[in-house]
Order: sequence, then C-alpha cells, then structure tokens
Amino acid sequence: LTVREGQAAVFVHEGQLADVFTPGLYMLETNNMPILTTLQHWDHGFQSPFKSEIYFVNTTRFSNLKWGTKNPIICRDPEFGPVRIRAYGTYTIKVSDPARFLTEIVGTDGEFTMDEISYQIRNIIVQEFSRVIASSGIPVLDMAANTADLGKLVAAQISGTLEQYGLSMPELYIENISLPPAVEEALDKRTSMGMAGDLGKFTQYSAAEAMTAAARNPNGGGGMGAGLGMGMGMAMAGQMAAQSGPWGAAPQPAPMSPPPPPTPVEKVWHLADGTETKGPYSRADLGRMLLDGSLSRETYVWAAGQDGWKKAEDIDELAQLFTILPPPPPGA
Repeated sequence: LTVREGQAAVFVHEGQLADVFTPGLYMLETNNMPILTTLQHWDHGFQSPFKSEIYFVNTTRFSNLKWGTKNPIICRDPEFGPVRIRAYGTYTIKVSDPARFLTEIVGTDGEFTMDEISYQIRNIIVQEFSRVIASSGIPVLDMAANTADLGKLVAAQISGTLEQYGLSMPELYIENISLPPAVEEALDKRTSMGMAGDLGKFTQYSAAEAMTAAARNPNGGGGMGAGLGMGMGMAMAGQMAAQSGPWGAAPQPAPMSPPPPPTPVEKVWHLADGTETKGPYSRADLGRMLLDGSLSRETYVWAAGQDGWKKAEDIDELAQLFTILPPPPPGA
C-alpha cells in the first residue's frame, strides 16, 4: 500500500475501522488473498466473504472557501445603539483526524467532496461570528481595524465543534463588515457635515462660487441676477445657520425656579450665674425663667455673635420679654 504526501489511508476490515496509514509504503496481509480466495471460495460465486476496504483521505488544506451572513446580525453599538451588520469572508479547512472524519462524516460514501460539508461549516461560522460580535463590544467604526483579531477569535471558538468532525480550521478571514444601505447613507451625511466644518464659512464660500459661475455666464444680466439672488439667499441661510447652529434652533432652557430660603436657625443664649455659665436657652426658655424669677433685667446673657456679656434688658430681642411681664399682684 502506497500512501503519498497529503494523504491518509483508512483501513476498514470486515466492516470495522482497523488502522490509519500516514504517508509511506506498507505491506498488507489480508484475509482475501486473490488466488487463495478463488480456489477455496468457489461456492460463494468466487466472491470472498472476507472483505477489506481502504479509503484515501486528502489531508491538504482546502482554501478559498466562502462564508457570509444571509441576514443582518443585530448588535448593540456604544455610539449608534442597535445596528444591523453584514459580513463575509473566506476560510481554510483540512482533515486533522481521518478516522473520526470517516466515522462521523463520510460513512459508506465511496466519494466524498468538501462541498457536501461546506454548507454546515458556513452555518457554524455565522453562528459563532454572531456571538463573538455581540459580546466583543467593539464599535462598528472600529471593526475594520480589528478584522484579523476577530477572525482568529472566531476560528478559535469554532475549533472545538470542528474537532468532533475530525476537521480543523487553520485560517479564517473576514473580508468585509458592512452596514445596511440606509445606515451607510446616514453615516455618509454625518461624515460630509463633519468635513464641511464651519457651516457659515462653507455657505459663504458656496455663495462666492455661485456668483463667480454666474459672472462667467455669457447670457449676462439674467445669469448675474440669478447668481446674486442665489448668493444672497445662501448668505441669509448662513446667518440663520450661524444663529441656530448646525442642527436647527437650540431649545431655550426653562427658567430655573429660585431656591427655597434657608431655614432660620433659632438663637440661643447663655446666662452668667456668678462664676458659672448656664445654657443654652431659647427665647421661650428665657420667658419661662422670667416668670419663675430665675431671670431678671440685671442678669448677664451672651449669644453667638454678641460682643461680650450684656444685661438682658439691654438686648432688644430680650427686652420685649420684660414689657409683657405682668405687674406684681396686689399686696405684694
């Protein structure tokens, strides 16, 4: 048995996979030697009941295989929000495990081509590509710069599934990632506005160009008048654009209501009792102390912000307490 480079021979004996032969020259001893079979098994119609089969598997790379998304993939872009994208490219595949490939894919097919499995592989690529794109978080505008890394990531994620079929994917290329036509048109408009820069200066330049073109018109006055009219109209549009901004008139902010006034802080006083200080007391507390006799006009009091100790009757806020004090009862 001669197995050439880029091949592998799978030996199936009596219906069971017996061995896999890599490139080289082999001497096989089987149960169906041609001459011996003819002499001993004439009663079987000269067909040996012991049969062996050899399947040759191409182990070279199958390149330039196409893949692509039939329908747009919805993903969330950090700048544009939910967007739909399409992608296509090529991939390379090879048989890494001939025995498993024969068992899982080929079966008893005497002639098997890569076209018979390419459709299934394309579905696997698209499914994994959709998952990788959705979880990558790469902005749409930056995907073109990361196609190589995305291709390697998708190929690595697919390798586990392909190993079950005895296949491997050495290379996967993403040739293009595109947006739907409506989104591309909106993006082109946004790019054009960004390239225009200052819309006022751009409008003035366009008006000057229109006037120059009108002056070159051989018809004379009519064309000149049209050019002047166009220039004036575009100049007015430029002034309006300068006043309202590139996206139209900016909404006027609603007037803000004044903040509520701060909550007043109640003033408190301290009393001097000989060498001791008592308090703090509120004005209501001092009113009760005035009634029970523990506060008099001569009592020295102090509050925050006050310049030293003063008599209670000398403080305007406390002097009112003494004016509303009832007179002493009769006979007192």
